[in-house]
Amino acid sequence: MIDREALARRFVADVWNGGREESAYELIGAECPGLGGVGPEATLAWHRDRRAAFPDLRYKIVDVVAADDRVAVRWRAAGTQAGQFGPVPPTGQVVSYSGATFLRFDAQGRIVDVWSVNELFQLLQQLGVEMLPPA
Repeated sequence: MIDREALARRFVADVWNGGREESAYELIGAECPGLGGVGPEATLAWHRDRRAAFPDLRYKIVDVVAADDRVAVRWRAAGTQAGQFGPVPPTGQVVSYSGATFLRFDAQGRIVDVWSVNELFQLLQQLGVEMLPPA
């Protein structure tokens, strides 16, 4: 039997926190959507982009719930913005924010879908971005 919760924890430890890209090729299925494409390379593209903006970004797992082929991971992240983050130039600001990531696994135990929600509004406020409602 495949321990999907352990695989999700390894995904966070190896790919998100450890930068061990080789693990992505073991954990992520070819059809998993990512930045500009599908598969491990597209997933890594998203993580490379985030690490370029926040090189010391670390995720702490707060809670994990697993059922059938799905795993939900609630997390907290913190890091220092040392690179461009979207339109925001480097600020040197330390940020902390929360989110949840939902993973779906195939029968071989590979991640085939990733869906995340997080507090980007809070992150942008910490970077000093002024949010104005439309006129």
